[in-house]
Amino acid sequence: MAFDADDEILQDFLVEAGEILEKLSEQLVELEQNPDDSELLNAIFRGFHTVKGGAGFLQLDALVDCLHSAENVFDILRNHKRRVDAELMDVVLETHDHIIAIFEQLRRQEALTPAPVELIAALDAFAIPASAEVADAATAGQPVVENPGNGDITDDEFERLLDALTEDAPAAPVSGQVPSDDSGTGGDDITDDEFEALLDQLHGEGQFKGAVATAGDTVGDDAITDDEFEALLDELHGAGQFKGAVSAEPGSAAADDAMSDAEFNSLLDELHGQGTGPTAAGPSSAPPEHASSQADAAPVTAAVASQKTAPARDTAPAAETTVRVDTRRLDDIMNMVGELVLVRNRLQRLGGESGDEHMQQAVSNLDVVTTDLQAAVMHTRMQPIRKVFGRFPRVVRDLARSLNKEVSLVMHGEDTDLDKNLVEALADPLVHLVRNAVDHGVEMPDAREQAGKPRVGTVTLTAEQEGDHILLTIADDGAGMDANKLRRLAVERGLYDQEAADRLTESDCFNLIFAAGFSTKTEVSDVSGRGVGMDVVKTKINQLNGILNVESKLGEGSRIVIKVPLTLAIMPTLMVMLGDQSFALPLVNVVEIFHLDLTKKNIVDGRECIVVRDKVFPLFHIKRWLVKGATGESSPVNGHVVIVALGTQHVGFVVDQLIGQEEVVIKPLGRGLMGTPGVAGATITGDGRVALIVDVASLLQHYG
Repeated sequence: MAFDADDEILQDFLVEAGEILEKLSEQLVELEQNPDDSELLNAIFRGFHTVKGGAGFLQLDALVDCLHSAENVFDILRNHKRRVDAELMDVVLETHDHIIAIFEQLRRQEALTPAPVELIAALDAFAIPASAEVADAATAGQPVVENPGNGDITDDEFERLLDALTEDAPAAPVSGQVPSDDSGTGGDDITDDEFEALLDQLHGEGQFKGAVATAGDTVGDDAITDDEFEALLDELHGAGQFKGAVSAEPGSAAADDAMSDAEFNSLLDELHGQGTGPTAAGPSSAPPEHASSQADAAPVTAAVASQKTAPARDTAPAAETTVRVDTRRLDDIMNMVGELVLVRNRLQRLGGESGDEHMQQAVSNLDVVTTDLQAAVMHTRMQPIRKVFGRFPRVVRDLARSLNKEVSLVMHGEDTDLDKNLVEALADPLVHLVRNAVDHGVEMPDAREQAGKPRVGTVTLTAEQEGDHILLTIADDGAGMDANKLRRLAVERGLYDQEAADRLTESDCFNLIFAAGFSTKTEVSDVSGRGVGMDVVKTKINQLNGILNVESKLGEGSRIVIKVPLTLAIMPTLMVMLGDQSFALPLVNVVEIFHLDLTKKNIVDGRECIVVRDKVFPLFHIKRWLVKGATGESSPVNGHVVIVALGTQHVGFVVDQLIGQEEVVIKPLGRGLMGTPGVAGATITGDGRVALIVDVASLLQHYG
């Protein structure tokens, strides 16, 4: 970085430019689907231009070069001198990738690596107008307007419009004037009707009717009066500033303060540019004020019209309503709120035991305040899941092109808020699932046509809040999954024997795709086939205390549902006792609880099972796994069974005692306990004891 910038300026640039570049990624993919969207083209041009301005100020030459070339391309596109096509978009998207790479180097304070010269050259080639389109525009005789729709034209454009109307010689060298001859009507002059027609063409019919007086008349019937002209000036520049400048009669009291003709013409030059004073259309008997007003009536009236339609502007600047806070500070505040939650839990337990009514009332008030504070701090850490969803249009677009498929991505619920840490943690699993839907789910266009489907497949990504959890759904309208094929593959790859595979339900078969090393692809490609992607997804979702569920119908498509908590900092749990030790089961995994006569258990494949409402659940005595010295104890006759879910799998955990539901703050384990199978962390209970938080997924994987 050539410029040793102030760190605060650099950080502001990184935040603001980062948001713009994220938005550009979505807009570029959208542009390929809507290549004629002028607003979108202008928005993309402004995005590149804005980031280039900041990078130029910081002297980030490697970034500026890329952005400048991209900006040039979109300047050509927005002026309709070239059309958007797939080849152009490939180069633009590759350039955007290099811009992001350079931006990340800047974020890490590394030396910036310029984009390849070949890429910039390819981009610059698209910044040249397409010859065929330019020729078509020339044949049509229509000038290319540089800024369509902004309501203003330049002097050169005004002169060209005059030429087009009069079909005469080139316009006069001075904008706003036409040369005169001795007769008082210049050879190149336009008539009043033509001038009014010109104004109507520019600004709408009838807006300036009568604003121009006939040359040679003192004051035309439709010309504006002195009072109207003064009111016009007052509206433009403030009341009273030009009082008497026009209407003061010689010898009157006001005449002493009135401007001379030369001063008035000088004032008009200052307001509207040199040479816009009295018209050169020949001698006139009108006073100088009226002659000037005739020439300036149209532009002045246009300015007034625009001011009348514009909303009134407040003189006082708007107060700032946002402040940028370092996320580490928010994490510190969240940790302190967590400690406060632990103190509240302790006081609630003590208040309930004391029997003091006033004490219980105070604890109840503290509970309300703590809950509200906890919710408020959680919301400061929330981010819309759009930050993750925003990358998927590009992922789907690139993957579909590489596979020669036609795929449309539909997204819902991008504004759903989620804890910042979860937003970042969900990025990779969702990328795997979306790529899997495009690669495995959506068929080739010809195959879809033969099946009676549209050639373009659809992948739908949805986010919604359900209580204190978020539901994420990835669905496709592709071929779906064949449960029998999955059973056969499970036997071939040694995951199950034939008898066990035959007992698998359809839902169990669909969940086989998350097994390590399991893939339905027979050939390995750079996209898929190694059987590691979905295994990573399941592991990551389990680490987030989430659950996965797969639904599919052969020939109609598949649907994967992920359920994760809103935040990882504070977790609702079910507190249980194993012997004399407390354990916390994440409430998201708990399905139901019941008391059971354990003598009625059955043995299937050497494993204890229980039957509840005609459903069979494997039974696990987790006390033998988690409590030292409990191994080999005889099974109790009666026990509390907690049915927990792991994806679509349901198992029963036998516990000694149920304490109840409690919100806990997850604390990391010490160095000696870190990595203990089946334990996610620790917390402090309401009675002041330490309780271990059970990691259901790793517990079953290691012991079950």
